[in-house]
Amino acid sequence: MSDPNAHWLEFLSTQVMSSASRGLPGGVMAALTHLGVLAVSGADADNFLHNQLTNDVLELTPGAMHLGGYCSPKGRLLTTLFIWKSDEGVMLVMPRELLPGIQKRLQMFVLRSKVTISDVSEQMVLIGVATPDAQSISFSDAAGMTAVWPTAAGLQRVLWLGSVESAIRLWNTLLESLTPTNASHWRWLDIRAGLPMVVEATRERFVPQMVNFDLVGGVNFRKGCYPGQEIVARSQYLGKLKRRMLLACTQAQVATAGMEIFSETDPGQPCGLVVNAEKNPDGAWDLLVEIKLDAAQTPVHLGAASGDLLQFLELPYIIRDPE
Repeated sequence: MSDPNAHWLEFLSTQVMSSASRGLPGGVMAALTHLGVLAVSGADADNFLHNQLTNDVLELTPGAMHLGGYCSPKGRLLTTLFIWKSDEGVMLVMPRELLPGIQKRLQMFVLRSKVTISDVSEQMVLIGVATPDAQSISFSDAAGMTAVWPTAAGLQRVLWLGSVESAIRLWNTLLESLTPTNASHWRWLDIRAGLPMVVEATRERFVPQMVNFDLVGGVNFRKGCYPGQEIVARSQYLGKLKRRMLLACTQAQVATAGMEIFSETDPGQPCGLVVNAEKNPDGAWDLLVEIKLDAAQTPVHLGAASGDLLQFLELPYIIRDPE
């Protein structure tokens, strides 16, 4: 039996990917090969996931999607993910590098529940579309699910999830109006949208509020228990948060998730951590950084107090304390 994902990667290898400068007319599309998909099905799937994840699963209708997180008992994010309801069950979309561990951990808690958890990353693929006018883009030529994604850099964005066969058909149709680009450009747009993604280097480093997950709709504080829920709720309701995620840029040669950042006023210890980093179209690095808010009022450097200076930028949403 042929490997559908290998067919998808072979198809993508024949495509010319642009560097995706801001001036590209019509918008861009990207194959999001850095993401994988877990399919959770069975009579108890919705209730099972509702008791595991930070967001509401029971209220999702087929075709709808939430952001969500999966936490350790200490309230630290094991992964960020998209919870996408389909007619057959629930699709959990997350970084491929974290997927095997998340699948294994979820499986531990299935017990007698009527739940099946399958890695369908080889059969289901994702395409991201970013364009000035998303309503002008038609996805009707290919069976699959679509969801609106946060606007970034003045572009409206849509995610599409479907089979490899449908993806190739859709890609060829979109070529008429969109320019292919790589997944790193899509991740850069996520950074500009202030949307964090936990990766292996940052696994179990953040309570959701530390990376603004409460501000981008990734946590439902009215739902019932899930692993780490008491700690996440305590962080929300017991006063002012001292750490948050900010948007920054730097001219450094290298920037990666998990790198420490340092304030000039306290150079001996890190004041925060890089959450995500991607090069922007001008060749500099744009970063999401988790940081002590007091330190953000001082000069902050990447890697060491003598490292490259960070310039803080404005997020597309307001940083506010929990109500």
